[in-house]
Amino acid sequence: MSTQRDPFLQAAIDEAKLGLSEGGIPIGSVLVHNGKILGRGHNLRVQNGDPLLHGEMSAFQQAGRQPAKVYRECVLYTTLSPCPMCSGASLLYKIPKIVIAENVTFQGAEEWLRHEGVELEVLQDEECIAMMRDFIAARPELWNEDIAV
Repeated sequence: MSTQRDPFLQAAIDEAKLGLSEGGIPIGSVLVHNGKILGRGHNLRVQNGDPLLHGEMSAFQQAGRQPAKVYRECVLYTTLSPCPMCSGASLLYKIPKIVIAENVTFQGAEEWLRHEGVELEVLQDEECIAMMRDFIAARPELWNEDIAV
C-alpha cells in the first residue's frame, strides 16, 4: 500500500532529480507560504559554478524578496538536512519550520536550528536516502566538494 506523499516534498524531490539530470548534486528545496510555493530550487553549484547555490539557497533566490512577515509564516522543504550556510539563511529570515526528507546521508546543522527554536520534521524518505547514497557512491569527489571535505 503506497501512501500519498506531501506535494511540497514531492516538488523538492522533483527539483533534486532535475539537478541530477543536469549533472549536478541531487538536492532540492521549496519555500512554501500558506499552501503556495514561493520559490523552488536545486543545488546549482556545478551547473552555475556558484558555491552558494545549494538547494535551499536556490529556493530562497527564486522566491525573490519577501516581507519579513511572509518568511515568518513559511515552511522550507528540503531533500537533505541543511548545511550551516542554508541553516543560517533560514535563521536569518526566521523560517519557523523545516521539513527534511532525510538526514541519514548528511547531518546538517539541525542541533543549531532546534536550539534557535526552528521546528524540524525529519521524514527519512527512502527514495531520497537512496538517491543521495547512489550519488555519493558514484561521485564522491563532487559530494565532498559540496560539503567542503
